Amino acid sequence: MKAVFAIVKRLLASNKISFIITALVILCATSSGDVALSNGNYTWLLAALTPFFFVFYDFTKLMHLGASKKDYFFACLISYGFLAFCISLVNTVIHILIDPVYSARTVINMMDVCKWTQNGILVAGLQQMFFLLLVMVFLHVLLFMQPHWYGWLTDAVLAAVICIFTPIAPLRAILSGFFRIIMFNGNAVLHIGICLLLSAALSFLGLVVLKRKTL
Repeated sequence: MKAVFAIVKRLLASNKISFIITALVILCATSSGDVALSNGNYTWLLAALTPFFFVFYDFTKLMHLGASKKDYFFACLISYGFLAFCISLVNTVIHILIDPVYSARTVINMMDVCKWTQNGILVAGLQQMFFLLLVMVFLHVLLFMQPHWYGWLTDAVLAAVICIFTPIAPLRAILSGFFRIIMFNGNAVLHIGICLLLSAALSFLGLVVLKRKTL
């Protein structure tokens, strides 16, 4: 575990660009209208950027330094869990303290849009954290698959789902139902359970893909 936590420290330290970009977006985001997206939601950008750096920047360097693939992968999962907690905490604090006094008449926070705050702010924070963890694990596995044929196939399937399911009403209902389960879900137990189950399944898939990964 000592090696894993050493890798965690290196991963987080090398992720400075993601932190800087996210902080700049949060600080610079403004709205002159009556309706504005909460600045706290821009923290989600960190969850979208981080896997790119972990996969395309850190993996090769850590392998050259002698880190094992298994230690690297578990360090990534720990880092994603830590970042998901921090992002959720920051957005929750902003939602409680800053959104009510924001200059715009109506401030939209995704915690409300996703119906998470129906369960209280603490449970909403947990739902947000596990959702962000799922997003980061999904992106990590998807990015790792890209050099291989099954990565291109996955991209094609995802593109086909979006292009085909969106314009056809019955299929669009299935797609929207999926997003209602993993994101727009007010049932905290179901939502957290689904996010954890999918994260675990994707993590297992990620380990399988990692074994085939070469420098």
